[in-house]
Order: sequence, then structure tokens, then C-alpha cells
Amino acid sequence: MRIVLLGPPGSGKGTHGKHLAEVLSVPVMATGDILRQAIADGSALGKSAQESVKAGQLVPDETVLGLIETRLRLTDAQHGFILDGFPRTLAQAQGLKLLLGDRRIDRALNLVVSAEVVITRLKDRWLCGTCDAIYNTVSLPPKVVGKCEQCGSDLRQRIDDQPDTVRKRLEVYARESAPLVTYYEREGVLRNVDATGPAVEVYAAIQRAIAKAA
Repeated sequence: MRIVLLGPPGSGKGTHGKHLAEVLSVPVMATGDILRQAIADGSALGKSAQESVKAGQLVPDETVLGLIETRLRLTDAQHGFILDGFPRTLAQAQGLKLLLGDRRIDRALNLVVSAEVVITRLKDRWLCGTCDAIYNTVSLPPKVVGKCEQCGSDLRQRIDDQPDTVRKRLEVYARESAPLVTYYEREGVLRNVDATGPAVEVYAAIQRAIAKAA
């Protein structure tokens, strides 16, 4: 199954994407991870992305699409995948459709959550910089304060998870995502999922959205 996860920062894309990947036995393709790996590898696309990042600019659509195309060629992606953080623009969504050819996106899951819920979640969110595990001091605290249960590394908070910054990020996301929601709705694969409640309830709603006939 080929799935696109849409939703603002803090909507649970990372958490639910990993869970879905395990259940469906498909890889999660997170744009941020792919970009960082390409930069670390020093590939031509990675160098192009690094130049944009250093200049404080968005990575061009053609560079992102090139990185996604390279990732889609790998064996583990031949029978399905979950895209987290991509596409970000209408041009990327249209480019993805061309890359897939005869294949198609089966579901675009739009995780819907209010700005205030997102702000509350992110101010309590802690991340592991080593294995990318995600914790929340209220809803999913680590057993040892400040330590990752998976690898024992120190947990950290992102600077851009502060409330004022989150509000700005949400404004940007709203502008970017509106055309994508419309696009996938027209494609007949969009499913809106209420992502406000506890993670177990949201995941159950995601499962129902996936099972629902197109």
C-alpha cells in the first residue's frame, strides 16, 4: 500500500507513520531523513540540497523529487511505502504522480487537529537525537526523565517547538497544505482523520480510513 501522510507539525505523522510501517511491512520515507542522509553521503542531489539549506532557502522541488525518485528505486519500496513530509507542494504531488507511473497513491491521510492542541503537544514533546524516538512528558513520558528508552541517549526539545514559533509554522503549513488536500480529494484518495484524541484512538481511526473503500 502506498500512503501519503498529511498533517501539521504535532499531528502525529511520525508516530503513526512508524506504527503503520511495521504493520504493513513497508518503509517510511521521511523527507527530512532522506535529505540529511543525502547530504551526509555527499551525493550530487545532497550537495544541491545542502546549498539551499546553507542559504536558508527551501530545497527546490526538483531536488526533493530527485531524492524521492532515488529512494523509490530501492527494493523495499517496490510493494508500498509511507511518505511523511512529502509532498509539501502541489508541484511535488504532481511530480510524484509522474514518478509512480502505473502505480498510484492508495491513500492520502489528512491528520486534522486544532492549532491549540498542536501547541500543547509540541511544548511537551521531547526527541531522541540518536534513534528519533518521540516522547511527551504528559501523554508518553520516558521511564527515566530525559533519557530515551530505546537507546539510552539524552532527549532534547526542538527550538521551533516553542508556542510562538509553532503558530508561525502552522500558518505556513495551512498555506502549503490547502492545495494538497484539494488535489488528493480530486484524486479520490483523501481521508480526513480526527487526530485530536489519544494516540490509540487516532491509530484506530487511521486503520478505518485505510480500510474504507476508495
